[in-house]
Amino acid sequence: MASGVTLTRRGVLCTPAILLLACNQQPNVIEFSGTTMGTTYNVVAVDHSSTASAIEAHAEVETSLRAVNGSMSNWDPSSEISLINAAQTTEAIPVSADLAEVLAAARSINAASDGRFDVTVGPLIEAWGFGAGDTSPHMLTDAEIKAAMADVGQSQMLTVTQNTVRKARPGVEIYLAAIAKGFGVDQCAAALHALGYRDYMVEIGGDLFTAGKNPDGIDWRIGVEQPTPGLGGVAEVVQVSGKGMATSGDYRNFFEDEGRRFSHIIDPATGRPITHRTVSATVFADSAMLADGWATAMLVLGAERGTVVAEEQGLAVMFIERTESDNEHKFRTSGTSALAELQV
Repeated sequence: MASGVTLTRRGVLCTPAILLLACNQQPNVIEFSGTTMGTTYNVVAVDHSSTASAIEAHAEVETSLRAVNGSMSNWDPSSEISLINAAQTTEAIPVSADLAEVLAAARSINAASDGRFDVTVGPLIEAWGFGAGDTSPHMLTDAEIKAAMADVGQSQMLTVTQNTVRKARPGVEIYLAAIAKGFGVDQCAAALHALGYRDYMVEIGGDLFTAGKNPDGIDWRIGVEQPTPGLGGVAEVVQVSGKGMATSGDYRNFFEDEGRRFSHIIDPATGRPITHRTVSATVFADSAMLADGWATAMLVLGAERGTVVAEEQGLAVMFIERTESDNEHKFRTSGTSALAELQV
């Protein structure tokens, strides 16, 4: 997802989303940023009559982010999810309320997406060289893929209740990178709301949630980036308020072998990187957590099947596909029926 962010009084540039603000007289605007979850975060809030100070808002956001990392970071060996992954057991393991909420959302997305969103896909990501290990991305043999898939399959490998999770095999691991960041956005938004803010945007690595109006007094306007790294550009502008937004793309992290591109987006049904022409899927949902998870599911499904599933779920989704042309920078954009009400 996104990494580079430039924050100014007039707006915030975040890939793959671009916040657009006009250059009008603005009310008191609070802005702050930092690093979290291996990326950056940005907050823009309009301070009308909040009794909380900017320093307090920043502190509450940082507290929220530390809590999410302490529960769901796959890179922190002492986190709750890392300890669950390390537990070589098939007994029920108690989980915190926050983790239970995320696992329940992951279960529902998995069931509704033909299994294409899968939090047990970590062994495949690592095997292909896209994980946190020292291995660079590389081709796998059929035997290597089969071996990596032994512990993959969320619906068979995990049993989630209101406050426990049970692994079908001791070696099953839960990989939350495709949904925890969105949950972090939601937690930060909840912290701002509790402090009295009603007009704000929270963004973490391209996942975001907006509430109320932007500093110009209109719905927040977000530009969805063209999937051409290094060239910039906006594919389409949407107006978002009271919704989460997330984009998943295959155009930043990939390797090539014999002229073919292999993305870091792995299809858990095949154990292989996706090969269709859909390069970007942007989802708008009631929470950033749901938008985050569904964006990954939609990219794995691709525009054709993804559109069908999204319409069944009532999701607003924008797909960007490579055209049949050999030109790497030629794309076409499509969307679900619910997307129309968000387009500027």
